[in-house]
Amino acid sequence: MAFCNQCGVPIADGATICAACAARTQAPPPYQQVPAQGATQGSTQGMSDNVAGMIAYITIIPAIIFLIVDPYNRNRFIRFHAWQCIFFNLAWWALWFVLRVIVHVPFFGWLTLLIWPLVGLGGFIAWLILVLKAYQGQMFKLPVIGDMAEKQANAM
Repeated sequence: MAFCNQCGVPIADGATICAACAARTQAPPPYQQVPAQGATQGSTQGMSDNVAGMIAYITIIPAIIFLIVDPYNRNRFIRFHAWQCIFFNLAWWALWFVLRVIVHVPFFGWLTLLIWPLVGLGGFIAWLILVLKAYQGQMFKLPVIGDMAEKQANAM
């Protein structure tokens, strides 16, 4: 239902003259398509930036794909999270390798058995925080890895 521009009285659809004040009303604007509700500015072909940043953390494979595929590799936010995922995975694998070597040292091997569950839980919590922060649209940086990822994201 349309309203009169002069007096505010409701007028019939398609009418150009108000029945209450006899003022001419403007023609209604042409129909405009409204963008999809989930789309944000800077979204990349149907997937919003925060979802793509979150998916980059699922495994290392989407992170590599986002760095290669054209619409995603131009977005700094997605590049940052993809690089941070790659560096986080590399650091994670290096930490596990070091723990696997230390486990063979006679006395330290027994001590690492107590550390393994804590390291695993800490890594899972860090990964979960990274996923949630990316979904919230934040560029949350890990202490050393985040700076390296930011440098790589800005280099492209």
